[in-house]
Parts: sequence; C-alpha cells; structure tokens
Amino acid sequence: MNWPRPPSALTAAQLDLPPRNARVTVAGIVILRQRPGTAKGVIFITLEDETGVVNVIVWRALYERFRRAVISGRMLRVTGRVQRENGVTHVLADTIEDISHLLDRLVDENLPPVPEIG
Repeated sequence: MNWPRPPSALTAAQLDLPPRNARVTVAGIVILRQRPGTAKGVIFITLEDETGVVNVIVWRALYERFRRAVISGRMLRVTGRVQRENGVTHVLADTIEDISHLLDRLVDENLPPVPEIG
C-alpha cells in the first residue's frame, strides 16, 4: 500500500528516535478510541500507519477544542510531546487535525482495478 505521508510526520517505527518530551507529529488511521469512565475525561486514541501503531493521549480540555476530529476523524495528524513510561511510548496531544480526506489517495497496487458498472 502507498500511504500519503503528511509533511513532517514521523512513522510509528521512528517514534523511539526523539528524546522524551520532544515535540513530534504523527499521523495514521484511527483504529481505536477509548474513553474509560475511570480516566476522568482522558481519551486514548490508537493510530496505525504502515509501520505500526501510535498511542495518543488526549486530555479533557484538548478534547473540547478538537472534539469533531477526535470523534469523527478516520485519519488524524497529531502533534504533541513524546512520553515514555515502562517501555510504552505515547504522544500527549497538543493539536489534532482530521486528515481523513487523504484516505482517498491510498492505493493498493496489488489489487486489480475496480470494473466500471454500466
């Protein structure tokens, strides 16, 4: 699959390179959204790109600012700070952008073309 790589976005595989607290941008397809009742309004989003998954933490105040993208975005670009705890890397979101329109540019070169109907 050819993925549209948004400008300046690290892949999931590259997320171990920046130091803790570095400001990074990641992008991927939303594969999971969690809002546990015990998390006091914190939302956990898992993004997937061609190299793996990225865990994103969205604090309640930020959720209110980017509510539409968090709820309905199928593909997101997230900028935030790298956090590493117990061998797990997260991105603490500062900004969230819905880039679902880029999904139209995904192409699987191994599939035959869709036949025209008509």
